[in-house]
Amino acid sequence: MSKYGALWRYIARDGRDSFVLSFTQIQEILGFPIDHSFLNYKKELQEYGYRVGKISMKDKTIIFLKQTKT
Repeated sequence: MSKYGALWRYIARDGRDSFVLSFTQIQEILGFPIDHSFLNYKKELQEYGYRVGKISMKDKTIIFLKQTKT
């Protein structure tokens, strides 16, 4: 199981086409702060039907986007 599994499940349950989570919200979901390893793990999110749209270090937010089926 991925260390980010709880976050991926949370995102998949949300169901919206796109939404923003702050680093603080993500820490609350996971129980630990995200770190640089997030960049390596983010590809796992595709298995849950989403992808990372944009990571803003300035705003400390991440945009998540639902993948469209083609």
